[in-house]
Amino acid sequence: MDKLNQAIKNKSFELCYLLYGEENYLKKNYKDKIKLAIVGDDKMNYTNLIGKGTTAREIIDITNTMPFFTEKRLVIVEDSGFFKKADDELTAYIEKVPETAVLIFIETEVDKRNKLYKAVNKCGVVIECSRQKPDILSKWVLGIMTREGKRITGNNMNLFLSKTGDDMNNISVELEKLLSYVADKEIIENKDIEAVCIEPITNKVFDMINYVAAGELNQALNLYRDLLISKEPPMKILFLIARQFNQLLQVKSLLQTGHNKSEIASKLRLSPYIIAKVISQALEFEYNQLKQYVEKCVEFEELVKTGGLSDRLAVELLLTIRG
Repeated sequence: MDKLNQAIKNKSFELCYLLYGEENYLKKNYKDKIKLAIVGDDKMNYTNLIGKGTTAREIIDITNTMPFFTEKRLVIVEDSGFFKKADDELTAYIEKVPETAVLIFIETEVDKRNKLYKAVNKCGVVIECSRQKPDILSKWVLGIMTREGKRITGNNMNLFLSKTGDDMNNISVELEKLLSYVADKEIIENKDIEAVCIEPITNKVFDMINYVAAGELNQALNLYRDLLISKEPPMKILFLIARQFNQLLQVKSLLQTGHNKSEIASKLRLSPYIIAKVISQALEFEYNQLKQYVEKCVEFEELVKTGGLSDRLAVELLLTIRG
């Protein structure tokens, strides 16, 4: 990321970039900064291609088009799927991107064994925009608060991040609400955070799994139905449950191999406020139970995708396995 930040600052770019990962805030932030640095408000020399319907030939033809009255043409390709299933023509083209263009791919998932990934990594710059570590998020939030003339204790910062989760988009929204709420007040207190910040769905999924661990399956189902009433998509809930069980399985494995709380927090990028809760939850399950849940998550997701099971029923079945 330092290399890209320097390129944006100096307005001196490589010919090809790949930004990938699940942190959408970072990807959008870099996309906007790159666009501003290269073409500004010039729409004539800027093309944004989105989706798997984009063809390799379309990307190549647009990138080869000479820019009008400027040095560079900017072509941004998003969610193309080419980094999961490479196109030979596009892969070969990466070495031939003209000096008059900057070609940027933005993806959520990539396969590092993919030919196109290897080509961009060789000829350009690859940047992973992953979920940020708690200490980086704390510094980021603290920087914004300081610029706004606000102060906060370490404990209250941990409380704030426990409410928001690690999604930078959500953190940004909740921080804006919090700063508006405290107005001219200098010191942000825990009561301010409790009054304003809405717990993300990830926290509710965490509570749902706590109910499963305690054998309170009706409570887990009631919480699930509350999420449905709130218009949360069942597939999103299934994904978050799967992610949580994966995390618990990793924690359980690390505990069994003698890792302490700090080491686990570092390896899994969990904040000090969260790690104790995650370890406590992991201890409520046997290793084989967690492994079964992870396997069932994969199985049910595949069934939903192939039409063998409805997404809503998949979550209900998953929550009642232990019973």
